Amino acid sequence: MMTGKRYDREDCIGLLRSKREELLGLDIDRLPQRSDFENEEVVAIKAFLGPWPRALEAAGLKEPRGDDRVEKNREKRRRSRRRARKARKSENTPEVDENE
Repeated sequence: MMTGKRYDREDCIGLLRSKREELLGLDIDRLPQRSDFENEEVVAIKAFLGPWPRALEAAGLKEPRGDDRVEKNREKRRRSRRRARKARKSENTPEVDENE
């Protein structure tokens, strides 16, 4: 049975940074994507650094999402609840026939 390379957090950060440098060397100005890596590397990166956007943040390639994101999401949920209440209220309101 063949075993793969062993990774740790620092190895994963190094993989992302080296791929970014490689892309920049090829005049490709984009962040590394999952398709740029072998499956084993993607699994290791996600295991040690989390979902792909957070992995890019951990490697310093993407700006953190920020603390205000929590408040923005809270406000989105409030608006959604208000819209749902308003929709239920309009469904329960009897329609008036204009021809009467």
